[in-house]
Amino acid sequence: MKRLRRPRRPPIDPYVLLLLGTVGLAALLPARGTGADVASGASTAAIAFLFFLYGARLSTREAMDGVRHWRLHVTVLACTFVVFPLLGLASRGLVPVLLTDPLHQGLLFLTLVPSTIQSSIAFTSLARGNVPAAICAGSFSSLVGIVVTPLLAAALLGGGGGFSADSVVKIVLQLLVPFVAGQLLRRWIGGFVARHKKVLGLVDRGSILLVVYTAFSAGMVQGIWHRVSPARLAGLLVVEAVLLAVMLLLTWYGAKALGFGRADRIAVQFAGSKKSLAAGLPMASVLFGAQASLAVLPLMLFHQMQLMVCAVIAKRRSHDPEAVAPDDATPARTTAGSGSR
Repeated sequence: MKRLRRPRRPPIDPYVLLLLGTVGLAALLPARGTGADVASGASTAAIAFLFFLYGARLSTREAMDGVRHWRLHVTVLACTFVVFPLLGLASRGLVPVLLTDPLHQGLLFLTLVPSTIQSSIAFTSLARGNVPAAICAGSFSSLVGIVVTPLLAAALLGGGGGFSADSVVKIVLQLLVPFVAGQLLRRWIGGFVARHKKVLGLVDRGSILLVVYTAFSAGMVQGIWHRVSPARLAGLLVVEAVLLAVMLLLTWYGAKALGFGRADRIAVQFAGSKKSLAAGLPMASVLFGAQASLAVLPLMLFHQMQLMVCAVIAKRRSHDPEAVAPDDATPARTTAGSGSR
């Protein structure tokens, strides 16, 4: 008789533990006074440097080649900046049963931020989907989000944050300008950056941890966490689980209805159902100011949830009978996989 095997537990990303540890550190030793100013300045510089490295790594030719698959990119952008926000607006009906007004503001902000890049690429590759399409879709979403996210926030959140033309300018200066600078200097430093991918990974994860620590420190100093009860946190988790499930189903079956092949559907599902913590955190710190710690809580929880759920889905997709090697999928597509973030 064959021995029964225990089902494998979903993989837990060590980075999720680091995020939780950073929150715990902010709770025990929050940055105050001059320390808070130093931490805030360091997090701003780290995010700007991160986007500079992104620009240095992303080939302009690869980005232009990705435009050829415009139907897929339009689909991902529509999911990210149209469908997600509509669901966020619909969640207003859950106040005050499951959510408080501040938590709903944070949830709505979550639905406005751009898609991820790294995790979309990683999961698409694991599931044997169209990796070049995922690279371009995530990159386009991040660039569009630099401008669209604050504009949507100003229109949909109203007085919930410090939304103004000055806020948009700050976000553009912090994210878009460093990215463009990286593009302009790519000719001289692109090769060096591409050969040191681990550096980009360390900057990526380290900058997010620094922003998380800064935001949650501010929340602890101002006692903002007394406004969130365990029951409200549980309600928020339930709402986010439903939101993620709806988007995963919609992107998969919606892409099928639009006539996309399996490899493209995988790229649409993983790029169109995710939200970027790297882009969302610095935007929230600018838009919400002192209230950023509570505003980014839904985004942090959703980020961890999407990583764990999508890791399981990607692993199962890799064993589909119709799965083909990534290099064989949509051969007429771009070859953008080698130099992008």
